[in-house]
Amino acid sequence: MKAKPKAKQSDKKLLVDALKAQLEGAQALYYTDFTGLNVKRMTDLRRRFRKAGVEYVVIKNTLALRAVNESGLVAQRLKGPTGVVVAKDAITAAKVLADFAKENDQRPAVKGGIYEGNAVDEAMVKKLASLPTREEALSMFAGYLNSIPMMFALALDARKAQLEGSN
Repeated sequence: MKAKPKAKQSDKKLLVDALKAQLEGAQALYYTDFTGLNVKRMTDLRRRFRKAGVEYVVIKNTLALRAVNESGLVAQRLKGPTGVVVAKDAITAAKVLADFAKENDQRPAVKGGIYEGNAVDEAMVKKLASLPTREEALSMFAGYLNSIPMMFALALDARKAQLEGSN
């Protein structure tokens, strides 16, 4: 059996630089343990993330830590297989991750992460997943705004009926 060729220093630098570029403008990073996911499930997870505009990178822990730290963020130590979720929209990414985990025996498991520069744990990622996305929040707000004129008209009709009844 052949030994795996070691990655050259320049290859490692390219990987770190590529991840650093992806981190620019990211609102959140979530570290996941994808142990137990077969190729089909990993492909499905990546497809869902891609559709949501989220990057999912599998990279050696030491290189991931180097890229995160060089980006000005502070990452926790990572152990075992790690996939890094790089999200411009933290809530959407958390929802995709949580929904996929519900369907797949809680895999991938969340190891932790960074949200707006602060360390987060699995519980916080789950809380973020329960929040409405920007689009959902705007839709709810628009619904409230649309209901105000209707409520005003109903109040006027009720007042009109009240005044007519007292005469």
